[in-house]
Amino acid sequence: MVKLYIIKVFVFSAVIVIFSACNSVKNLTYFQKSNRGTDTISVAKAYIPKIQAGDLLSIYVSSLSAEASSFFNPFNGTGSAATGTSVGTSQSAGYLVDPSGEIQYPLLGNIKVAGRTTSEVRDTIRSRLNLFLKGQTVIVRYLNFKITFLGEVNRPEVYNISNEMVTLPEAISLAGDLTLFAQRDSIQVIRDVNGKKEFGVVNLNSREVFNSPYYYLHPNDIVYVKPSKFKAQHNDRFITLFSFGTGVLSLLLFLFRK
Repeated sequence: MVKLYIIKVFVFSAVIVIFSACNSVKNLTYFQKSNRGTDTISVAKAYIPKIQAGDLLSIYVSSLSAEASSFFNPFNGTGSAATGTSVGTSQSAGYLVDPSGEIQYPLLGNIKVAGRTTSEVRDTIRSRLNLFLKGQTVIVRYLNFKITFLGEVNRPEVYNISNEMVTLPEAISLAGDLTLFAQRDSIQVIRDVNGKKEFGVVNLNSREVFNSPYYYLHPNDIVYVKPSKFKAQHNDRFITLFSFGTGVLSLLLFLFRK
């Protein structure tokens, strides 16, 4: 009984030390109430991206005549194109927006797309196709809407977004959530704005994140999650102590088992 009691005390003490070294539960909790204690909060206005030079667009046309429509869908499986300014890879092919903000489209020639939304470009192309097709449908999408995650996330990498809208919580879930050592109250979002880098900070512990200008992410945003002060200052020491503690525990279990 005494031996079992000693083991239980040791295990309990080890657990206390380990968890006290990590962040508190409060620091790990998302979307906490503000001092106002309200259960509702306004949400930031939805962000609709506008096309820029260097973007890669997918444009698909269909109509009552599949044969006629195929002329306006020139990309084949290898990513080559019959005409137009385009970029193709083994995974995707599309129209690259040139430095002047234009794409070259079969028969329609140069189309100005920079500074416009995909729905506006869709309507322009559909209107011009009236000369060639009947009952046409046009789908315009981004092929290069990407978000980069760095720092204390479980899967840091570049993520391609399949639609034109993604929130910070949604993107974090794609990255496998934050690690235990992440500073949840100081998430940094790095954004290109008029040729300059803008640095914003978001506090995921607070519900105010929902009306932050960084709640909706923009194409090419970089999300950097800083490590906690504990990890930055004591990471090596914590690993050493944890390894020592588990080694001692194993030894005690071996000795008391005899």
